[in-house]
Amino acid sequence: MYPDSIKSLIESFKCLPGIGEKTAERLAFSVLGLEDEQIELFSSSLLEVKDKIGKCVHCNTLTDSDECFVCKDTTRDSHLLCIVEDPKSVFLFEKLGMFHGKYHVLDGLISPLDGVNPEDIGLNKLLDRIQNEHFDELIFAFKPSIEGETTALYIKKILDGYNIKITRLASGLPIGADMEYVDSLTLERALSDRKVIE
Repeated sequence: MYPDSIKSLIESFKCLPGIGEKTAERLAFSVLGLEDEQIELFSSSLLEVKDKIGKCVHCNTLTDSDECFVCKDTTRDSHLLCIVEDPKSVFLFEKLGMFHGKYHVLDGLISPLDGVNPEDIGLNKLLDRIQNEHFDELIFAFKPSIEGETTALYIKKILDGYNIKITRLASGLPIGADMEYVDSLTLERALSDRKVIE
């Protein structure tokens, strides 16, 4: 029922994660109400981000130059490496402003059910970095899931023999959680990672 150009715009919005038919329709009609300058900015921003954004040669996060802003920063703790599953995690940590080490971004997590094996997540680049940059501690900052646990255990196994402290983010019960709705994996982790009350 829509003209072809509107249908095409709706289909384009539906390519984005979390955007269904109704939201795509709302966005398409919102675009029709924008000024020409706003449309040109929106269009050029899409093209520019696709053209200019690539991966950092060191850590694999998103950047518009060869090195990302973290790898360029000489004040960072170069002996502390936080390993994450995707670039979004780097920006999340940076917004918090509490971590002052370096990062390494994998190409996802190991998930045999989805056909993602260890050789698919860029572990060779990580190993090269660990061998060449002399880190004292590696922090696994993966989501608390079967895939995150599998990836952490696999990397820990291949690093046997290295004199590096390996840690992971604490996980367990979120503040305000109702015990009735907590999944078994979260409850198991909370129990095994319990802390002394001081």
